[in-house]
Amino acid sequence: MNILLIGSGGREHALAWKIKQSPVCSQLFIAPGNAGTAQAGTNIPIAVEDFENLMGCCLTNKIDLVVIGPEVPLVKGLRDYLENAKLNTLIVGPGKEGAQLEGSKDFSKQFMNRNGIPTAKAKTFTSNELADSMRYVENLSAPIVLKADGLAAGKGVVIAQSVEEAKVVLKEMLEEKKFGEASAKVLIEEFLDGIELSVFVLTDGKDYVLLPEAKDYKRIGDHDTGPNTGGMGAVSPVAFADAAFMKKIEERIIKPTINGLSRENILYKGFIFFGLINVKGEPYVIEYNARMGDPETQAVMPRIKNDLVELLVATARGELAGKTISINPDCAVAVCMVSGGYPGDYAKGKIILGLSSLSDDGSPMSNGTRSLVFHAGTKKSGNDILTDGGRVLAVTGMGANLEEARRAAYEAVSQLAWDGVYFRKDIGLDLLGLTPGPSPEGEG
Repeated sequence: MNILLIGSGGREHALAWKIKQSPVCSQLFIAPGNAGTAQAGTNIPIAVEDFENLMGCCLTNKIDLVVIGPEVPLVKGLRDYLENAKLNTLIVGPGKEGAQLEGSKDFSKQFMNRNGIPTAKAKTFTSNELADSMRYVENLSAPIVLKADGLAAGKGVVIAQSVEEAKVVLKEMLEEKKFGEASAKVLIEEFLDGIELSVFVLTDGKDYVLLPEAKDYKRIGDHDTGPNTGGMGAVSPVAFADAAFMKKIEERIIKPTINGLSRENILYKGFIFFGLINVKGEPYVIEYNARMGDPETQAVMPRIKNDLVELLVATARGELAGKTISINPDCAVAVCMVSGGYPGDYAKGKIILGLSSLSDDGSPMSNGTRSLVFHAGTKKSGNDILTDGGRVLAVTGMGANLEEARRAAYEAVSQLAWDGVYFRKDIGLDLLGLTPGPSPEGEG
């Protein structure tokens, strides 16, 4: 089977690494890919929004299965485009309408309300309603959550600590277009105090398989300080997500979501990411994503024992009924190594040192644990691997428990370097009970 994976981040390297292990995979192409995905398949220099050339790639390379990794081509309708071209190709990823679960916070909030899915109370305001939004927040108690309606690369959520701060942010978003068209509409949302959890399913629109859960870390600084990023690390499994809590999630959130999509005639064949928050033992939805999370994928994929391609094909064909997931009981801790200055301005083109000394194929390391290096913002130049983004690498450590997995991850991190490298030192510590405080809500 010839497979085309679309995307260029750490999520795509983790997916490529897993897909390549399948005996069903004959050739794997990644568009556009990065220096890491080139180790698993053949990179094709086509942008994720270049639908015409992506279609051409499918024809030229006789692609049997297309897996759409990132949110932008999903929200812009890549699935619809390929289907309208009548390619004889299986596709994993929702159509434009289904991708609105992520593409519009207002759409997803209304969907949740229609289908009785527990979520925070919210009200949406447009750029023409700035004065109304200011009056609205005056009647709220801080903290106040402000969300850009559209895609904002994981940075479109601000938790204002006062009414005055909320007004400033509203002006930046609605009037000054801080996030461009993404903040043409803004949701003002009730703050939910708890700890976050990321849950993932593969669904064919009728049935689903539940993938390993994860917890990600969105703030740039240790102990969840500083601005939101696209994600600074992830841990799987999550200690508080026991069988009873996961049953609540399935019954109250996952099943109503899939039933709602079916009832509203929204075709959906792909991943759904449920960004949840545990409030005193009760799950609430913070957000949906129409794809796997990043960096959660880098912690989730190493724990899946199944042939991923088999599951992806069943999803695309509508044949997930009866499929089950086999999960490695080991823990995974992914630590993101980022460029200095991220999530603000940062330099590119820095030489990454130490990659040749680490195994990135999951083989045992000297301490008996394992580590994997997943590339995100990287490119190759001659014999060097250079930084080419804000999030550069995600280093995943595996171990029999959380402490071992953390040790494996940070030992590998210590062997990598470039000018200006930064990473959080506390990924997973809160789940060991070593640091106080919940993670604030955000988007991943």
